[in-house]
Amino acid sequence: MTVQEAYEKMGGDYEDCMSRLRTDDRIKRFLQRVADDQSFNNLCENLKAHNMEEAFRAAHTLKGVSSNLSITRLCKSATAITEVLRGKTEYSAEFEPYLAVVKQDYELTIECIKSID
Repeated sequence: MTVQEAYEKMGGDYEDCMSRLRTDDRIKRFLQRVADDQSFNNLCENLKAHNMEEAFRAAHTLKGVSSNLSITRLCKSATAITEVLRGKTEYSAEFEPYLAVVKQDYELTIECIKSID
């Protein structure tokens, strides 16, 4: 799969990312960093541990990473959970549907990144 095809499949904005990074090789290099990044795992672990401050931080980092690389679908779901977690000090089942969407978008993103030739 090409970088552009991966962006289409994962719901990203290839042209926007290309306008900043200028080459597919550079985009691939940064996308690999997304695959290696632990923000999603940190989000899940900290929600499970009810560590709201760290869960918020992980969600905010995931939002920033996906925004900077124009991974639009993941950015939208990461933004939504970031806003739901903002200022929260106690765990709530209200977070679970947001986490489910982030998980789905994250897994699709990683699958697409790993499929790039």
